Amino acid sequence: MPYRVERSMNGGFMAKILGLGGVFFKCKDTKAYQDWWKTHMGVAVSEWGAMEWKSDGKSFTLMSPFSDDTEYMQPSTAQFMINLRVDDVAGMLEKARAGGAKIVGEISDEGYGVFGWFIDPEGVKIELWEDKP
Repeated sequence: MPYRVERSMNGGFMAKILGLGGVFFKCKDTKAYQDWWKTHMGVAVSEWGAMEWKSDGKSFTLMSPFSDDTEYMQPSTAQFMINLRVDDVAGMLEKARAGGAKIVGEISDEGYGVFGWFIDPEGVKIELWEDKP
């Protein structure tokens, strides 16, 4: 499936960030961490281990612990990764590339959303997520 990269009238990219999708981070004991949030903060934990907050019926923000030995955040050495909701993954990756970011992997269409990744200037892995209705 080809991905679009639209440009505005002045030649700039039209893609934009819609909001924070979530924060993913490494955790020594994911079960204990999830249980703490569930027990003490009243947060529901999804079947795949994320804590989700639905805001407008179309989008949500989540916080998700990963095991200490996860490779999901590589090649970054940071303890966390930020997920951003965007309207155009390909366009946002082009913006990142134009700014000197290192693009990681290939754009991936998972059926429920399109994903892309880059490493920002501070070495943090950023995951872009284009939601599919």
